Amino acid sequence: MPTGPTLAAIGLLDVVVERFPVAGAFTISRGAKTFVDVVRCRVSDGAHVGQGEGTAIYYHGETAEGCAAAIRTAARSPDAFDRERLRGLMPPGAARNALDCALWDLEAKRCGRPVWALAGLPEPRARRTAFTISLAAPEAMARAAADARARGFTLLKCKLTGEGDRARVAAVREGAPDADLIVDANESWASRDVAAEAAALAALGVRLVEQPLPAGADAGLGAIAPAVPFCADESCQSLADLPRLRDYQAINIKLDKAGGLTEALAMARAARDNGQAVMVGCMLATSLGIAPAFLLAQQADWVDLDGALLLAQDRAGGLPVVDGMLQPGTLWGNGGII
Repeated sequence: MPTGPTLAAIGLLDVVVERFPVAGAFTISRGAKTFVDVVRCRVSDGAHVGQGEGTAIYYHGETAEGCAAAIRTAARSPDAFDRERLRGLMPPGAARNALDCALWDLEAKRCGRPVWALAGLPEPRARRTAFTISLAAPEAMARAAADARARGFTLLKCKLTGEGDRARVAAVREGAPDADLIVDANESWASRDVAAEAAALAALGVRLVEQPLPAGADAGLGAIAPAVPFCADESCQSLADLPRLRDYQAINIKLDKAGGLTEALAMARAARDNGQAVMVGCMLATSLGIAPAFLLAQQADWVDLDGALLLAQDRAGGLPVVDGMLQPGTLWGNGGII
């Protein structure tokens, strides 16, 4: 498959930072967010325009403004407008994600073919997505779980903090007795008995635990036969990380971490070769940022793409959700076919 349209014909049209309020607050062990700043860039060949969005990885020190500056700097090189060469020009992260996805969108429009076909992916269909239950007191998480279940979500993702986690998960289970549960420890179990915590949560019906230990301190997981599969999140940034993640039963691929759909496709192939399950996740983002990940999620074992659903307002034409099922949309990557 060619890596993109002719290099000389493409240029950067614009880069902007946009702010979107969160519906309420999004709370994890590292803090709460009431808004998200995203970087959106557009590329053009003079006849067609492609766009992409990235959300800065804040725990790496990224900012939306810094990502915008990085895109403008990269655009001085012709390598920025070829997806494979872009991987050598820019490091993984949200800036490269926005530019990579804009190039995919542009190629789809130039070819008149949707991105899923260009990437060799199946035609998108509705997929069940997890819905995040933010970190809070157990009774508040129980209410949030009941509300999410009433809205049709059957897969709930509980944010944990390392203290009182069993009570929180028990409360979520009480609020949504028939929902499937996954949990995200966000590196907070460093002082806990990881095997015992996993076993206790398995008894509550938890089916997956994300990132129990801090990134870089998780080599000991290989000595554990967990009652619930462990999924690498903060430990899994890009393709280069996969060789050291064999102690995980699953990996979470986020395009903002990976630096675009191009890298994420390679990560998914490598994980399958390793015998690992794949989750496709996201940062807080609008549907413009979720749409490329939704294509990758067509072949995922777990889908956690509620980033736009947690916003007070999405972009016009955003991906719809019906009874907890994220639906295909036409906001991005459809090759101009409506």
